[in-house]
Amino acid sequence: MSKIVDYYFTPQSPWTYLGHARFAEIARQASATVRVLPIDLGGKVFPISGGLPLGQRAPQRQAYRLLELRRYSDYLRAPLNPKPRYFPVSGDDASRLIIAVDLHDGSDAAMRMGAAIFKAVWAEERHIASEKVLAELLAECGLPAARLEQSYSQAAQERYEANTQQAIEAGVFGAPSYVVDGELFWGQDRLDFVERKLAARA
Repeated sequence: MSKIVDYYFTPQSPWTYLGHARFAEIARQASATVRVLPIDLGGKVFPISGGLPLGQRAPQRQAYRLLELRRYSDYLRAPLNPKPRYFPVSGDDASRLIIAVDLHDGSDAAMRMGAAIFKAVWAEERHIASEKVLAELLAECGLPAARLEQSYSQAAQERYEANTQQAIEAGVFGAPSYVVDGELFWGQDRLDFVERKLAARA
């Protein structure tokens, strides 16, 4: 039986960054197909699901978030600056770029592009809302420069909107989220359950 994981995320999410490499390896080991689905979490999903932008959360929650980021960064040995220079940052352009790569080069390339963008925010102090930075990341991933222009296409925007609507219908309320056979798993700390779910379908 084919195994498919719907992978919902925003490129500026630190938790997506922290879980991405592990998720990619879990999917590879399970021979699962990953549907790469960047979404408009803050603009479209939060208003429906009750989520709040970081700056509007209670001070206790903001402080605990920083603590957890440091814990997971150390545990996973993933370099991370909890307060990067370019954050908060819009993820719309980066999302559409990942979509353009997915449309033209496939999901493996989109996963690679995503990894580069996540790392750019959280480990490299780079501005992912900058066209120049996105062009640099494309080149570093060995992908065609034309993908940047294609990211501004109607097709990329429509896919972005469709991904977001699909996420809402699936009950997604945070990033990263993984859906297997209609079952939702929220957060990189739920990847053990994703792995078990995929193993059960072997």
